[in-house]
Amino acid sequence: MGKTKKRGAATLTRILRKSSTTAAGSLRFVCLAAFVMVTAVLTPAQQGSTSAKSERKLVTRVEPEYPAILRARQIGGTVRLEVTITPKGTVKDVALIGGNPILAEAAITAVKRWTYAPGDAVSSAQVSLEFNPYR
Repeated sequence: MGKTKKRGAATLTRILRKSSTTAAGSLRFVCLAAFVMVTAVLTPAQQGSTSAKSERKLVTRVEPEYPAILRARQIGGTVRLEVTITPKGTVKDVALIGGNPILAEAAITAVKRWTYAPGDAVSSAQVSLEFNPYR
């Protein structure tokens, strides 16, 4: 991850030197700076499909219903959720971490119906659900 940050900073510096003070140069700089900041903020835990916090096995998985309007317009994406699991294995709470709000609503509805293997205490897991309009 260190090399990526250094490479991003070097690229940013190179573009700053080449870009002029015109509006196009300023826009290019702002876009690149935003990209570098976003990629630096992402951590490996946010990029995975499940969190290391929970070793609970998923027993029942209900697939989300793809919203018809988004499928027709070929809008897809990934929804990231934080799931709180009771000791009995039922989903107690689901919180949105990121993704399209309409897709998130469908994902949350489905994830609330998931069941996990029973455990000793309340636990949490991060899950990612991908919506692909071409499948």
